Amino acid sequence: MTDPGAPEATALELREGLRRGDVSSSELVRLSLERAEQHLGLGAFTELRPDLALEHADAADRRIASTRRDERHALPPLLGLPTAHKDLVRVHGFTTTHGSAAVPHVIADRDDPIPAAVRAAGAICIGKTQVPEFGIAGYSENLIAQPARNPHDPERTSGGSSGGTATAVASGVIPAAIGSDGGGSIRIPAAACGLVGLKPGRGTVPADALNGMVDELGAPRLAVSGPLARTARDAALFFDAALGNTDEPALRAVERAHELGGLRVGVSLDSPFAAQMPILFDAAATEALGEATLRLESFGHRIESAEIDYGTHYAEAFTTVWTHALPRMGLDTDAEARLGELAQWFLHRARSVAPQELALRVQQLNEFARGAGSQWAAYDVVLTPALAFDAPLIGEFWALGPEGDYRLQCEWAPQTSMVNVAGLPAIAVPVSADERGLPRGVQLIGRKGSETQLLQLAVQLLGE
Repeated sequence: MTDPGAPEATALELREGLRRGDVSSSELVRLSLERAEQHLGLGAFTELRPDLALEHADAADRRIASTRRDERHALPPLLGLPTAHKDLVRVHGFTTTHGSAAVPHVIADRDDPIPAAVRAAGAICIGKTQVPEFGIAGYSENLIAQPARNPHDPERTSGGSSGGTATAVASGVIPAAIGSDGGGSIRIPAAACGLVGLKPGRGTVPADALNGMVDELGAPRLAVSGPLARTARDAALFFDAALGNTDEPALRAVERAHELGGLRVGVSLDSPFAAQMPILFDAAATEALGEATLRLESFGHRIESAEIDYGTHYAEAFTTVWTHALPRMGLDTDAEARLGELAQWFLHRARSVAPQELALRVQQLNEFARGAGSQWAAYDVVLTPALAFDAPLIGEFWALGPEGDYRLQCEWAPQTSMVNVAGLPAIAVPVSADERGLPRGVQLIGRKGSETQLLQLAVQLLGE
């Protein structure tokens, strides 16, 4: 077994070490805090709270010590494990900035639902992680903190909006975490940083389901919460915990991943953005896709080419619905002046949309969800590249101006947001590396309720 104190130790190894008494939560949290300080230049964290983290670690140690060894399997599943949360959610005792200079930065007096679920599972938050302003971008740079950098090449982005979280996991500061994904925000940074990133289906995670399945306009809710981890087993552990499944069905299922075979896998390079812009996959993306098909074939899955017709309305419909809530934030003129260029552009764009046009775009997005879902349903799983090309350099998005910035995001991740619109589960899995040594991976889109199956497929692809 890996040394419990080593950066490469998995969450499962750490949990077993805690339960055996080989290591204490206080030791693990101190190590995580030390590593966070060592890697400050990567920009993973916007805030660290050693006082709170060590206080909670001490309480976890007392609880473990007071439980008989033969009963510790019944302790909360993540008890004593260090983790972190995005700076888009409230965590008791931590400051929430939303990555923006336009809103007050307030110390939270309570947990939002996802941090509350993770806390109930026993994990200990050591800090808040870097995000794009209001989580609206697929990279994690803003005006109030240093950018989240890719541990594989610090000159490049780690993706977003869970970019700081991905940096923290990939650099070994924490073993795993729960991120959020409204258009690829778990899968993009997972793919950029060589992690497993699971986006559950809409309404699967109880804390997400509190918001309902559609918004006030009848548009599909896009954002869901899911795990980022270095292994599929750790992703399953955190997924079970987010669902409150103390019997850990996902974790038990991935232990039987070798039994899964005979799935019909449709391989597709089609993107709904292709009607508005050229979508070009580089050689490393297609090579990763080819390697994934070979690995899946070795488990007896049937690989087929899938041609998907996404129509011509997606790009405008998605962008309109994605940004329509910004005007309702109620920012005054001074606050708006403190927004970053992309947020300002999105805000002005949203204000220019007439109510009848917004209603049309909502209708088009719902029609897209039905059409895409029905075509994907011909397969058990749809396999795509995770990203079209390697991670852009820090500052590359901003240098293009807001319109060019957003276009580059769509070109880089041309097949992620469509899965949020359809409300289905998907997972990003690292498969290979390009000539620069940057991770490259694939996305697997599953049927409703197939999150556990996707985790099993991740085990097969990773050879765990």
